[in-house]
Amino acid sequence: MPARPNPISDCPLTATWAAVGGKWKLTILYWLAREPRHFAALRRQLDAVSEGVSHKVLAQQLQELIADGLIGRERAGAVPSPVIYSLTAYGQTALPMLEEVRRWGEMHILRMQGGRRGPSCSAPAERVRL
Repeated sequence: MPARPNPISDCPLTATWAAVGGKWKLTILYWLAREPRHFAALRRQLDAVSEGVSHKVLAQQLQELIADGLIGRERAGAVPSPVIYSLTAYGQTALPMLEEVRRWGEMHILRMQGGRRGPSCSAPAERVRL
């Protein structure tokens, strides 16, 4: 699958946003950094930390991440076995950025809650696999 075009050529910020922007992409990358998962497991994980994601939207986000080379998909056996999604080597290069976004989000949550700590997504991505 060819890479998707950058909406504004030669702009690193829009290139980044095109690749990882949107409601679910960073979270998908976060969970795939922990371990490869099949579609249903990813959907359950996203449902556990949010209001949920539709089948259509998750499929679209996964297709875009595949097109940008950040994740790969592999069939786990004969049809109808599940397809397993995992980070590519290129996708792993996004983990330091993802960790910085996670840390900023943690600080923002604490600020908005007046210093009270609520539930968290989980361990930092940098401890997962870089």
